[in-house]
Amino acid sequence: MTYVICEPCVDVKDTACVDVCPVDCIHPTNDFPELFDVEKMLYIDPEECIDCGVCEPECPVEAIFAEDDVPDEWEQYTKMNADFFQ
Repeated sequence: MTYVICEPCVDVKDTACVDVCPVDCIHPTNDFPELFDVEKMLYIDPEECIDCGVCEPECPVEAIFAEDDVPDEWEQYTKMNADFFQ
């Protein structure tokens, strides 16, 4: 299981979750300005995520969910997060 960033992050991209991630699996960040400006949200790499959960409480817009807890209306964000890294 991994964590997923969903719709509340769109056009917000608050990086509090990036700051606490121990494995740097949340992208794009300001380290990649060419992507950060184009993309409307942050994404969690499911291959890098260690399922620690420290990002979830840091999100000010409550956009991060454990994969099994993603609300039905945002189910497509699980695939969107994975697809971003392909």
